[in-house]
Amino acid sequence: MSRPFGRYTAGEERSYAATSTDRAVTAARTSTFTAAIGTTLFACILIVCAVFVGPAQAAPPIADLTISGAISLQNALQEVASLYHTAHPNVAVHLNLGASGTLQRQIEQGAPVDLFLSAAESEMDGLESKGLILRATRKNLLANSVVLIVPKGRTGIRHFQDLTQPSVKIIAIGNPESVPAGKYAEQVLTHFGLYDMLRPKFVFAKDVRAVLTYVETGNADAGIVYETDALTSSQVVVIATAPPGSHAAVVYPVAVIAASRNVAAAKEFESFLFGPESAAVFRKYGFRPAAL
Repeated sequence: MSRPFGRYTAGEERSYAATSTDRAVTAARTSTFTAAIGTTLFACILIVCAVFVGPAQAAPPIADLTISGAISLQNALQEVASLYHTAHPNVAVHLNLGASGTLQRQIEQGAPVDLFLSAAESEMDGLESKGLILRATRKNLLANSVVLIVPKGRTGIRHFQDLTQPSVKIIAIGNPESVPAGKYAEQVLTHFGLYDMLRPKFVFAKDVRAVLTYVETGNADAGIVYETDALTSSQVVVIATAPPGSHAAVVYPVAVIAASRNVAAAKEFESFLFGPESAAVFRKYGFRPAAL
């Protein structure tokens, strides 16, 4: 039976006071322990968040390069750009691929390009004459060959002269006005005295890869492309290679654009194009080093 509040003997008061003191100490210790656990748990949560969430944002690229290159370089240039980005992760490389003449006009019209790789010297000459490239950076990088192709399984065509046969109704070539491969095709057929005779059979493509597609799909009976383009397809057969002297040398010059906002980075990428890693890629796709 409990006593009314305040009705205790002196001994009972001392016992009660001691018990109250013990309870206060225990409560203080419990509070301290709980606070310590809470602090430790909070620290652990912060560590876990740091590990799994990571930094709020990755470091931005220190350079953003736009490379305009002849479409015939597509496969090789994509691989080279990937290798370069692996070695230089803070440099973003963007490829703008197309017919060299089209790329030339884009640069003349102010397109934000850092480096230009042409499939012919004439397009680079045009830019240089207008002061649109850094002349000291212009170098010849690669060489190629011009070949006659037909769809796989096609028979009866063994040489350029066979294109005059009545069974050959459509011949695909690049547009000589803007496609270097088309200019070379015109030169080769003129060399054999065939160009004017074959003109009614021509379908003019926007670039050399479009010529390849015409022949691959059977929409053309024959086409004239670079050797490297023919090597990318299992659906065409090389019938003949244009002989030396039948056309201007197929050379791929490269230069840094004068209006580039990343001149130093563009020069570094150009140097990489001439390095051993890039050379191995170009060889794999059938390109040859340009004569010095």
